[in-house]
This record gives sequence, structure tokens and C-alpha cells, in this order.
Amino acid sequence: MTPEDCMCSVKERQPEKEVDENGGLGPAHDGDEGDKVDGSNHLFLREAPILTEESGISKDYNCHDKKVGSREELVLRKDMCKQGTRLSRRDRVELGCRFQRAVSSCDWELAWNLLVLAKAQALNDVLCIALDSVWFLTTREELNGITGLIKKIIGDGAKDFTRAILRTSFLASCVSACQSKMMNLTDAVGVMTQRLHERLQECQGDEVLKVEASTKVQKFTEWALKCIRFHSRYQENKGEIRRRRRRNQSMIVEVQLQLSAFKTFLELAGDHLTGKDFTEAFDAACFPVALFSSSFDPGWASGSSAIAVQGLLGMLVEGGADNVNQCFLEASRFGSTELVQILLQIAQRNSLDIDVDLALVFASHYCKLRTMECLVEEGNAANLLGPLVRASERGCMQVVQWFVNRGCGDMDLCLALIAATSSSQFGISAYLLPQIPHHVLAAVSIEILKTVSERSRGSLSGVAFLLRNDFLGDPTATYAVADSIASSDDEVVPPELRAFLKEHWSEDAFAEGLSSGQDHYVNFMRILRRGGSPICLMDLPPPLATAIVYMPLYRECTEAGGKLLPQKLRGKLVEAASRLGGRQVDDDSPAKELLAILEHHLPRHFLPL
Repeated sequence: MTPEDCMCSVKERQPEKEVDENGGLGPAHDGDEGDKVDGSNHLFLREAPILTEESGISKDYNCHDKKVGSREELVLRKDMCKQGTRLSRRDRVELGCRFQRAVSSCDWELAWNLLVLAKAQALNDVLCIALDSVWFLTTREELNGITGLIKKIIGDGAKDFTRAILRTSFLASCVSACQSKMMNLTDAVGVMTQRLHERLQECQGDEVLKVEASTKVQKFTEWALKCIRFHSRYQENKGEIRRRRRRNQSMIVEVQLQLSAFKTFLELAGDHLTGKDFTEAFDAACFPVALFSSSFDPGWASGSSAIAVQGLLGMLVEGGADNVNQCFLEASRFGSTELVQILLQIAQRNSLDIDVDLALVFASHYCKLRTMECLVEEGNAANLLGPLVRASERGCMQVVQWFVNRGCGDMDLCLALIAATSSSQFGISAYLLPQIPHHVLAAVSIEILKTVSERSRGSLSGVAFLLRNDFLGDPTATYAVADSIASSDDEVVPPELRAFLKEHWSEDAFAEGLSSGQDHYVNFMRILRRGGSPICLMDLPPPLATAIVYMPLYRECTEAGGKLLPQKLRGKLVEAASRLGGRQVDDDSPAKELLAILEHHLPRHFLPL
């Protein structure tokens, strides 16, 4: 179930239900059909009363101390039923509690006797209770007992199969998720609440609905964990854990028994369950695994818990669930790698079409590296370019590095470089540049500069970044490609790009820089010799006079950064270095050498540390 589904469920069903003491949602009125709810996503909107305050259940979830179901009481209740007396809500809750305890303690005789009291809606309640108990059975004797009860209940007229399959699918998933060694039942509600909160924050929608959806999911999760605790304590009381250790019974055998019982229920339900029911149950089963996956230990995916989830989901698909791809994409989006693995296997076994490439887009967008690894290695995702480009645009270094380390084609890296640079993600651009061979960059250099200019929405900072960082790895070649674009008459070249390169990066710009540097020197000498300033510049120490002339140029060059300087600025620097050095320096001299000449003649305390 997606966060959007939760919010829609809250919005659509809020007026019809009220929160009961279970933390679930009870009917707005009592009656045989009072709990019937139509529409999708009502897993989180209802649950049969299992253990409540009304029936005297203490906080440790044990029933009250009164003897359960005495013979006299049963006879009295049978007489009431014969007289057509309908059980009140309180009676139904108490009956559910007694039935739950009878099933958990494997007291099949008492459970059958209690069924005599169950009529109409109470039958639907005990059907849910019996079906929920399936996920805690451990022996074939228990299997026979529970399936016998389910057959009897359905035969007596229970018909709310939708409700039963939805809540038991959710519970079964919670049971499997909580069997992780790193999962603590006490912390489970907090973990799910936090994960759900994170997912809802990524959704667009009304904040009030988000809060209400989170609250409903939390309450239903609390119910599921309460049920798990209840059954776990009964198993401990029966010494089940000690007996299991003695006989070294495989957990796989227990899972097979549980899935067999669930299959029996599906067969008994038959056509009463629709494709929509199976689809919603599939959604409900995926939800806890997706949220709890961050707390799974490394061995969970290969253990019996994953087998149980896979078996459950597989039967739901066979029944008609058609949302495997939707759940697969959601699991990929939120990094539920274990669920992604399970759904990949289900899709393969059932020959279902799932969009692995789109799933990789979702996983990479949210930086879910483990899930990305799974989609590529096990899902055979082939389209790596799209996610790489999107990660470059967003500046997600981890994802970009992951793709590069896996091995990307040279042209794919060029496209990623364009995406990062045009989005001003210069950290990504700096990382990608060394990964691309220089001859590849040279072959498409003009197209790279043109495309970056077109995609930068009026900004030429990306073009300037590539040129300043000598993106071709050869200053002569980098300056040459800039000059060729500046002097080109090709109409496909953006006018603003041509004007920018002509002004700052062309050969003409270099000549203009030289001329400007010469004019600057002449002007200073005129001031030095003819100026009427009371400050006698001729008497200043030479380093200080040099600072007055060239310190602004020095600062402009150092602030420009990068490996290369714009041609216009470089022309000024060549002129200054030639004047200070007493000789004509080579026009192709590196900027570092030219700046070193300036630094040699400037006062030390004027230079950066």
C-alpha cells in the first residue's frame, strides 16, 4: 500500500468509522452486517475485536482469570441462541476473546463448542481469529485443528472473506518481518511509524490526512504486534520452543504447514474472493515487509520468513492479484531490497511483466544502493543511462560513483557530464571528467559546449567551468575549440554562447587582453611621472609600487580558479609578467608560471598564506 493509498483511505472512510479500544476501527453501529466495508484499502479501517479492555484483558494481553466457557454457561448461551437472541457487541467481543484463547491453547473441543454461540457477524469475527492463528501453528495436529475450525465456520455461514484475507495477509507479513534477529517487538511499532512518516513526507497532500493515515497504520500495527505477543506467550507456556530445540524441527516445515492452512482457506472461500480482494491483500502483505526491511538482518532474505512471505504472495498472485509491478516499484523506491528480491522471483515464476528499468530509476533517485545492486544483478536491469543522467543532474555523488564503478560507456559518461554541468553540479562534473578518455571528449567537445549552453537556461557558468578546468586535458586544444565556436558562423550555435566565447575565450580576446595590459602600464607610468598627487609615487619601494599596479590583476586571476584562465585575462597576465620579468614571456606559458612572476615582485604580506 502506498502512502497515497493510506491518505485516500483516510479521506474516503473517515466519516464511517470510529476508533475502538483495540486501536482498530469498529463499526459505527452494531448489527450482523455492521462491519461490512466496501471499497479499496480498508485493511487499515477495521479489525475484529480479539483482545480488548471490555473483556477484561490486562496490559499483558492475557484473558481475565475467570474460567473460560463453563458447561453451564455454554448451555445458557445455547438457549439464548435458540431463542433468537442476538449477541450484543460486548458479547461478541467476549466470545472472540474466549475463542482466541481456546485456539491458542489448542483446546479444539472448547473452540467448537464456542462456535455454537457465533451467529451472523460473530461468525465473521471468529473466522478472522481462526485464520490469523494459522501463522502461529507449528505441528500437523494444529494444522488439522485450525483448518477444521475454518471449514466449520465457513459452513455455518461466515461470509466476510474480504476482511479475513486482508487482515491475515497484513498479520502474516508482520509475523515474518518480526522474526528478524535485529527486530524487537517493543521497537517494531516505532520503526514502522518512523518509516511511514518518512514516506508520507515525500508525498504531496494534505498534512492532516497524512497524520490521520499514519495514526491508523500505527494502530493496526499495534494490533498485529499484540496478536504476535499473545501467541508467542502461549507457545512459551506450552514449552514449544524447548520441544522444538529437542527435535530440531525445521522452521521450513512450519512455514509449509502455515501456507497449507492458508491455501485451504482460499479453496474454501472459492469465488467469494474477487481479483480485487487478492490485489488488496497482496498490497497489505507487501506493506509491513517494505517498512520493516531496514531492520532486517543479512540472513533474513534466505530464511524461512522470506519463504513464508514469498509463499503467501505467490498464492495471492495465483488468486488474481494484478498489482505486482506497482508493489515492485514501490519497494524499489523505498529501498526494500528483500521485498524486491521476493517480487522478482514471483514475477519470474508466474511470467509476469515488471518494469525493472523503471524500478532502477526509482531506487537510484532515492539513493538505495543495495536495491540498485539487486535490480541489476538479479533483475537484469539494462538501462543504466537514464538513472545515471538523473543522478548527475541532482548531484547525487554516491549513485554516480556506483554507476561508474560498475562500468559505463564513454558516451554515457559524456551525457552524464553534460547533465551535471548544465545543472551546475560541478562536483559531479569534476569527478566525471577524469573518467572519460581525452580523445572521446575531443571528438564531441563542440557538441558538449553547445548542449551545456542550451540546457543551462541562460547561464554560461557550466561552459566556463569546463573551459577553466581544461576539459580536453590539453590547454592548446581547449582554447582552440573555444575559439572555433567563437569564430563560427554556424546558425546552430547559440548567439549568447558565441558572444561569451568571443569576449573571453577567443584569440581576439587574448589580443585584446595584451593591448589592455599595455595601456594599463602606460597609464600608470604617466601618473607616476606627471601626476600632481601629494603622494610621491616615485619614492615608494618597488614592491609597493608593483602592488599598486598589478595587485588587482593578481586577485582577479586567483579568484578565477581552475587550470586555465580566460584568454582576455591571460593576455593581461602575459603583458604584466613580461614587464616585471624584463623579457617577453611565451604567449603559451602556463598561468601558474605567469602568476609566480607576479608573486615574486609583490610584497609578501600582500599574498595569501
